Amino acid sequence: MARQVSADLFQLIFIFFKIGAVTFGGGTAMLPILEHELVHKKKWTTVDQLLDYYTIGQSTPGIIAVNVATFIGYNKQKTLGAVVATASIVTPSLLIITFLAAFISNFSEILWVQKALSGINIAVTALLTKSVWDFGKRTVKNFFCVVLYLAAFIAMFFFHVHSVIIILVSIFLGIAYSHINSKNKIENGEDFKK
Repeated sequence: MARQVSADLFQLIFIFFKIGAVTFGGGTAMLPILEHELVHKKKWTTVDQLLDYYTIGQSTPGIIAVNVATFIGYNKQKTLGAVVATASIVTPSLLIITFLAAFISNFSEILWVQKALSGINIAVTALLTKSVWDFGKRTVKNFFCVVLYLAAFIAMFFFHVHSVIIILVSIFLGIAYSHINSKNKIENGEDFKK
């Protein structure tokens, strides 16, 4: 039992350290890597669960990828797993930032660094576009979802409504829709699974 716990903790450290070390662009840019590593390779979670973790992680304080790492770590090894996964995903960034701050002055003004960051920005944009498309296909499933998606987009893009308000309103509307939908299914005699 202790050997299995140690093996699981080592895997958590290795996977999340690797994700933290090779991902640029923040939590959203990590989504394709998180999906590849955690869903397809390790099979620690499903795509739907990862999407739920991502949604909760975006709705709560903190960095999305760190929150997702905490959820996955907790599922694998409870509190110790959550701490290990969280520490592992942030450690590479802390090491790199500490190194850059200590040894390189005016880092962002170096020409080759500017060019490298431009290339990274393009790659991150492509990854984000793919992630948004993939997750959109999985979540926008009916007319209600389409209307909610369009309303949220219009509110943010055209009216600059703060994302917290959109999230809170979406939570309320989602709960109301789910309640009405389940009530209609029960009244119509359909099988309804929670």
